[in-house]
Amino acid sequence: MQKNAPNKTLKELVNKVPQEPGVYLWKDVHGEVLYVGKAKNLRARMRQYVNGDDEREKIPLMMAEVKSFDFIVVASEHEALVLELNLIQQYRPPYNVDFVDDKSYPFIAITESDTFPAIKYTREKHVKGTRYFGPYTDARSAKAAIDVVRKVCPVCIATCAEWKKVKRFAEKHPDFLGNDAEGLINYLQETGRPCFDAHVGRGPGVCIGAIDPSEYAHVIETVEDLISGHRNKLIEELKKRIDEAAGNLDFEKAERYRRRLVAISNLEDEQKVYFSHAVDADFIGIFREETIAAACIFVVREGRLIRNVDFMLNKGTDISEQELTSAFIKAYYSRTQDIPKQVEIVCLPEDQEALEEWLYRQATEAGRQHKVSLVVPKRGERKELMEMATRNARHALVRYELRTGYDDERKNLALKELESALSLEKPPLRIECFDISTIHGAHTVASMVVFCDGAPDKSQYRRFKIRTPLDEANDFLSMSEVLGRRYAPERMKDKRFGRRPNLLIVDGGKPQLTAAITQLKELGLGIPVAGLAKADEELFVPWQDEPIVLPSGSASLYLIKRVRDEAHRFAITFHRELRGKAMTASILDEIEGVGPKRKKALLKHFGSFKKLKEATLDDIAKTPGISQEVAKAVYNTLQAWQRERQTS
Repeated sequence: MQKNAPNKTLKELVNKVPQEPGVYLWKDVHGEVLYVGKAKNLRARMRQYVNGDDEREKIPLMMAEVKSFDFIVVASEHEALVLELNLIQQYRPPYNVDFVDDKSYPFIAITESDTFPAIKYTREKHVKGTRYFGPYTDARSAKAAIDVVRKVCPVCIATCAEWKKVKRFAEKHPDFLGNDAEGLINYLQETGRPCFDAHVGRGPGVCIGAIDPSEYAHVIETVEDLISGHRNKLIEELKKRIDEAAGNLDFEKAERYRRRLVAISNLEDEQKVYFSHAVDADFIGIFREETIAAACIFVVREGRLIRNVDFMLNKGTDISEQELTSAFIKAYYSRTQDIPKQVEIVCLPEDQEALEEWLYRQATEAGRQHKVSLVVPKRGERKELMEMATRNARHALVRYELRTGYDDERKNLALKELESALSLEKPPLRIECFDISTIHGAHTVASMVVFCDGAPDKSQYRRFKIRTPLDEANDFLSMSEVLGRRYAPERMKDKRFGRRPNLLIVDGGKPQLTAAITQLKELGLGIPVAGLAKADEELFVPWQDEPIVLPSGSASLYLIKRVRDEAHRFAITFHRELRGKAMTASILDEIEGVGPKRKKALLKHFGSFKKLKEATLDDIAKTPGISQEVAKAVYNTLQAWQRERQTS
């Protein structure tokens, strides 16, 4: 591991880093690792950080803490990926993507290294000689899957006392492991005690020597196929055994096989998703908010959805979707041995080739040597299932926030940060934000949105038509008018407008802020006010010339952006509505023979201008008071207007 020398700037030190593949570790003043990353070219990648060329929102915040770095040179990008993953697991850096709650997820395990492998539910760290299936969403779903498996294939369970005796005996007498299997069976038949499951047919009778290791190995192979979702082979085999048993008049055995087939059929009936053809793939849907995200994986085998599981991630829109996807793939598939041939995702990560090679090696280590492809579904069943996985990720995120109070904590932090940054007397529990929307002074409107306790209160939203005559766009005059109307004495007393705000935000820079300050002074109001510049998310305040820049990635910056975006959306919606009505009126007014009465009759007959546009000539002619000649003029004009809009 190479370390940087003291008494030199980060830029100077980075310029000495080799241009080779490797892993870099950014550290703080105490030497704690803040972030681990990999690169094909270490120097080029690290220069992006120190030169400010990395556009991810978290980077400026992180680099303000960085005081040193280490790097490790490796032979290839694949080696860099493996090392990066190991170092992230070792150091758990705060700026890397990680699971929010690093809990141990439930798995189903088969103890393959035992003479008679058993099935078990576990949360243990993966140990050698045991094959793991999962993870599962919760303990209940994993235990239910084990119950179904044992109904179909009688197999020993690791909690069975008699199975544990057999396990201990086999470990003490290794000669029985294949060399003298017959001796082991004889011993168990003479000394073994049947367990309860062997009595009722749910166990294979290992404890009493009813099955030899080679035959039991076939049972285990079938069990593993069933758990991993490969059921077609088992279904065909059971059907064949039913026919054979019935042909030999062994109806009791045929009934046992039939019950197992019914158990599989019931399992199939529970599946809500089927593909029209065999598909082995994982579908990863991700839903992001500002500083948190949820990932939902749909595991599809042989065209059936066999399980889904949710994970919470500690990064959201503060990093790119590609980086989040790549980090999640590495975190998830380092924890599971169930790796399909295809991983369906919303967007391809930059390190796609390295990830595919790493997944191939992971699959090989798990005993399933096959190529793994990262794919973005474009259409059809796959795209629909991807959209479903994303919706489920969104629901998982909402459930997590409600369960943990995460959203409330984030809003409280944002309000405290704004109180400090803007030198307010108290947290801005009520924020009002205004935005102006116009096109060259035409149909100028203003929106007022209200956030109470850090959340939008849409019942308090208001919109205003600007009455001041304008020949061109003039945000200064428009802002002055709307603030004068909103904060006029009669409005301040009007309960419908709510209580006095703790913070007033105007969308725009110094001109809009000046208009707000002037208007508030005229009204004798001392409401704290700030102007939000659109370009750099800077807040202009009355008491200093330089704008206030909220920390990148901070809760306060996300809240301010959300307030501004909501005000802009509300203003644009109102402006389009007025513009649409004006266009409607002007188009009908231009048609010869259509006066106010006929215009009113047309709109009343069709209910809206949209339906009138879609009407046929015959439909228009049926309007009361509209002649065939006028109907033709209306129809031709509307068709020409729509063609013009489509080409513009």
